[in-house]
Amino acid sequence: MDILEQIVAAKRKEIEPLKKISPVERFEKDGFFWQIRNRSMVQSLLSPGSNGIIAEFKRKSPSKGWLKSKDLEVEPVVTAYNKNAAGISVLTDTAYFGGDLDDLIQTKVLTDIPVLRKDFIIDKWQIAEAKAFGADVILLIAACLSPGEVKEFADYAGSIGLESILEIHSEQELGHICTEVSMVGVNNRNLKTFEVDIRTSLDLIGRMPSGKPAIAESGIDSADTMVTLREAGFRGFLIGEGFMREEEPGKAFEKFIYGLKTTRNQKKKKKKKKKIPLVPYMKGVPGF
Repeated sequence: MDILEQIVAAKRKEIEPLKKISPVERFEKDGFFWQIRNRSMVQSLLSPGSNGIIAEFKRKSPSKGWLKSKDLEVEPVVTAYNKNAAGISVLTDTAYFGGDLDDLIQTKVLTDIPVLRKDFIIDKWQIAEAKAFGADVILLIAACLSPGEVKEFADYAGSIGLESILEIHSEQELGHICTEVSMVGVNNRNLKTFEVDIRTSLDLIGRMPSGKPAIAESGIDSADTMVTLREAGFRGFLIGEGFMREEEPGKAFEKFIYGLKTTRNQKKKKKKKKKIPLVPYMKGVPGF
């Protein structure tokens, strides 16, 4: 059993007793469920001047262990992200990523940009739970869902005001893309081996629907990499470990933003065409 299969099996075991305590209908009957004002990740990524960064709050990784202490406070990190990011991703899986739903709801309260609940969603119940705890967007992972489940879950998410990101990892998963999903993400990390290669994104972008914002995930460790992915057609860039493994994730994020602006300015200067001197016979020609 690979790591993804282990996580999914643990997730099924985790949510079964919770579904009996708080069924979907109970979430939906709660007045707060419908009063939460959702923020659009699609609009945030497509808005003029958006850098497209979805900065991640992540305490732990199955492959690298604890990135930050269990006691790490949410506020200083997400408020720093809120200043310049297009959105924030929050890991809510406890067993493998050290997160929880309290991290999610704190992030929603402390910020004013779209918040993604990043977890292994395998049941409609988790989508209702995400809405109840303040998520604006959910993640649907093709590797652990059938095309039919993706369609069903994305449709339900849309009906309760949530957007969805379908995450794919390979050419074989392109068939999971459907009208109901709001965005399509390409995870450069193989969830079975945890190896990372940004060529996964570059290889798949040309085969993805142009009408849905494309998001590159994992392996974006420099401004140059992000600029390369944007030039290829990506509008969103999910970055997590790059910030969270630093002593102060908020400052690491600000440093990355500065580097991104510098890289963009340098590329713009290189693209400027050199002024071509007019030859004498063109001086009297209209337009010259």
